[in-house]
Amino acid sequence: MESQEHETPPSLEGVTWLSSSEASKRLGVTTRTLYRLIDEGLLSGFRFGRVIRLKEKDVDQYAEQSRIQPGDLRHLYQESEIQE
Repeated sequence: MESQEHETPPSLEGVTWLSSSEASKRLGVTTRTLYRLIDEGLLSGFRFGRVIRLKEKDVDQYAEQSRIQPGDLRHLYQESEIQE
């Protein structure tokens, strides 16, 4: 008889869950914007019954990925405003 290997699902042990309200406050956005980010696949959300939860790690990672790099906003101000 051949032994069948089963993949072990990733452990949820040690995961810190945030409510939609907590996650939106952490990101400084409205709950509606948070739901849009989830719906567009930019953030992972999990539905447990009637509630939606997000992994704290995922919210923090999204915030880091959204960091503005130097020079990215140059298009928002005029060249004459740049003091050299």
